[in-house]
Amino acid sequence: MIDLRKFTADPASRSTFLEDLRRAARNEGFFYLVGHGIPEELTQRVLHLARRFFDLPETEKLAIENVHSPQFRGYTRIGTEQTRTLVDWREQLDIGAERSSPELPPDAALWLRLDGPNLWPASLPDLKPAVLDLQARLTALAIHLLGIFATALDQSDDVFDDVLANAPTTLVKVIRYPGRDAAGSGQGVGPHKDTGFLTFVLQDVQSGLEVGGDDGWIAAPPLPGSFVVNIGEMLELATDGYLRANIHRVVTPPAGTDRLSVAYFLNPRLDATVPSLTLPAALAAEARGPARDPDNPLFQRVGENILKSQLRSHPEVARRHYPEAAQAIALAKSSY
Repeated sequence: MIDLRKFTADPASRSTFLEDLRRAARNEGFFYLVGHGIPEELTQRVLHLARRFFDLPETEKLAIENVHSPQFRGYTRIGTEQTRTLVDWREQLDIGAERSSPELPPDAALWLRLDGPNLWPASLPDLKPAVLDLQARLTALAIHLLGIFATALDQSDDVFDDVLANAPTTLVKVIRYPGRDAAGSGQGVGPHKDTGFLTFVLQDVQSGLEVGGDDGWIAAPPLPGSFVVNIGEMLELATDGYLRANIHRVVTPPAGTDRLSVAYFLNPRLDATVPSLTLPAALAAEARGPARDPDNPLFQRVGENILKSQLRSHPEVARRHYPEAAQAIALAKSSY
């Protein structure tokens, strides 16, 4: 558990805080964050609105299905997202930064299409301002935490500013996992790593998130007032593997229940290149190098990484909006 308030406490508490943060991010790659300043009233409101959204008639949710969006925004039906070719048993609403679609020439890089508008349910107008408020607050929090990571690694606290300036790539996933009696398997989401810099997960009351450990899976049950934070592959890449992007999954809830969560992802700008930090000698000696997976290559260009991940996870959207990307469609058959 990492209490962010200790960063601004006395020098001894700050030093211990930075050591604890560095250790958690290097070893497990996951931790609970408390003392973050996000109002409990807002997080509970978003969870309440999430429940109302998933209770909408199927026709209303399908009106904003993600197959209508080249940005992979909107509603994902249960059973249409994949991890390593296996079906994930969840439904969700994906919400990115609220931007206009850019005017692009025909030969523009495909990842430039990822900026654009969100899709919102017409009969639930309160959802948009609440989610965008949470998204804005989490973006500020994540950028602040990223600067603290830089301090913990003996870097300038603005070392990531250039790749985040003006238009960081953010995503909020509002997610529901049906119980085992309604799902086709125990895979809520299959084992995977996150692509970007940092992920925050707001959990409701039902457990299900599990983190890979040396002796098997470690449960990360809901803790009131906290976010579960994990390191993404781009931050692992930037630190030459000193920080760890760890594998994790969500198991299907027990029969007769379901699970709600809200996940937030911070990535650099689409046109940015993942920076390579020069760590102090003592830390560099402990860097393991980023993980190498031939089935999931990492690219320095942020937009390429994000598009690769989306195409693999959402093959129906890929077929409709990226038919010219033959290699990308092939990748879409085996989500990491």
